[in-house]
Amino acid sequence: MNKTPIDLLRDVFGFDSFLGQQSQVIDAVLNGQDAMVLMPTGGGKSLCYQIPAMLGTGTGMVVSPLIALMQDQVSALREVGIRATFLNSTLNAKRQRQVFEQLEAGELDLLYLAPERLVQADTLDRLTALNWSVIAIDEAHCVSQWGHDFRHDYLSLGQLRERFPGVARIALTATATMATRNDIVERLQLDHPAWFVSSFDRPNIRYQVDIKTDSRVQLKHFLAAHRGHAGIVYCLSRKKTEEIAAWLVGEGVDALPYHAGLDADVRAANQSRFINEDAVVMVATIAFGMGIDKPDVRFVAHLDLPKNIESYYQETGRAGRDGEPADAYMVYGLQDVVRLGQMVEQSEASGEHKQSQRSKLDAVLGWCEVTTCRRRHLLAYLGEKTDADCGNCDICLVPPETWDGTVAAQKLLSAVYRTGQRFGAAHLINVLRGADTDKIRQHGHDNLSVYGIGRDRDMMQWRSVLRQLVVRGYLRSDHTRYGAYVLTDSSRPLLVGEETLLLRNDPERKRGGKKARRVAPELSDEDIPLWEELRACRKRLADEHNVPPYVIFHDSTLKAMLKARPTTEDELLAINGVGQTKLERYGDDFLAAIALAPASE
Repeated sequence: MNKTPIDLLRDVFGFDSFLGQQSQVIDAVLNGQDAMVLMPTGGGKSLCYQIPAMLGTGTGMVVSPLIALMQDQVSALREVGIRATFLNSTLNAKRQRQVFEQLEAGELDLLYLAPERLVQADTLDRLTALNWSVIAIDEAHCVSQWGHDFRHDYLSLGQLRERFPGVARIALTATATMATRNDIVERLQLDHPAWFVSSFDRPNIRYQVDIKTDSRVQLKHFLAAHRGHAGIVYCLSRKKTEEIAAWLVGEGVDALPYHAGLDADVRAANQSRFINEDAVVMVATIAFGMGIDKPDVRFVAHLDLPKNIESYYQETGRAGRDGEPADAYMVYGLQDVVRLGQMVEQSEASGEHKQSQRSKLDAVLGWCEVTTCRRRHLLAYLGEKTDADCGNCDICLVPPETWDGTVAAQKLLSAVYRTGQRFGAAHLINVLRGADTDKIRQHGHDNLSVYGIGRDRDMMQWRSVLRQLVVRGYLRSDHTRYGAYVLTDSSRPLLVGEETLLLRNDPERKRGGKKARRVAPELSDEDIPLWEELRACRKRLADEHNVPPYVIFHDSTLKAMLKARPTTEDELLAINGVGQTKLERYGDDFLAAIALAPASE
């Protein structure tokens, strides 16, 4: 009897039904149609090409950008009985010959390789002569100049259309604006692709943005709710990742750094610990994260402002892939705004691309300052409209106060103008507050009409006003003047009283971490021994098979075992996530663990 997609889903992967549009994508690819697939992280994109590869005639080819992650992906597939391997520079000549021999003999379901290896002339010639069932281009946003992670190696993938005529190609990504989507289709030369755009909403993720005061103190308070949880802390610079990781270790957190400047062996070892252990916190630049399949990451924290919303969405999407509650936390401040603006202006990008970068930065700044449901604004940027507030972001939970900041804004804009548009934040605020400094006396600014007119507000309040004026486009930081603030065309109507301005009132955050949201099952005293035994069984098997624990079973599957307490193979097979292969490999171990546990009340 011929296998169907649902047969493979149940027998191999252990799930009863497809999620979202998975089934429709699989049908389109099996019918030979190209496809453009947007699914959020954790939405099950991989099944959209894995199942067609197993059902089709030939091997499935998966183009993936990160060599370091191919081994993990292939190991996970082999654990469920899928014949998969990879072809990259880590293999010696003998092993590479063996891979081609397996391909030629039709002994592989899936082959993973990086784009730069695929388009090498000798590799491409050999692959062209073989039989392929589907070609998947993962992280397809990397091909677009308008995407958030453009990679030059992806540009050559358009030739796959001519090299592999008649083979369905499927482009997959978790994040892409409409401009990026269209660019992907054009650059990959997809033929009249079927479009599958799933909801970008990740309702289990709680979004929170705080104004940066002391980022270390703020992170410490945030992490108080995540003791014993795996998470990622993103920083903008390599130096900062190492400093924050070292500081967290001193605070009793099992933290590791990760950035492109570290020795390759150190990076690999740190990544391995993060993937294979339960409670490691990775402090990283954006060099870390793409393709990370770890399902139980409970939080992602940003200590610096991301460059655009797409990057932020992609990075925060690495939390809560298992559907359990997770947190996305970010602190940002005026210096982030200035620094990223300078990075854009000083980049060697073309004028058109630089303008795109400015627009993306403006969008993420605006998102930080919104006063209504944060999730609705995030989804709207990604092209998805929703009319309901989410109830699970900082703004829904604690709506911000606003105040009429028109007069305060006029005072600050006047100070910028009167001082010659030549100074940074500290000096401008000192002038407004009537401070007695050498710099003020040197320039005679104590004789200006704006000197001392802002004594009614403290330093932090004025920095808040300044930050919001920059975000809203009334001021900009001029990198040609060493970051001095200058007026924009938009400032005149506000200065002369032709418009009013409502500003956010930055709340004073209470010290101390918020109460942790439980992410493990609510366990009775009787359940705790079995829960720990199931986790110990999983870890032992993971070590034996040299794979991460989640490859054996996700937490959700262990929770189902805890609730159902199966005593037979059929009962265990009925649990979501337990397929036939995993039943044969691990079933006896887990049934034995359950049998030894005392009966629940």
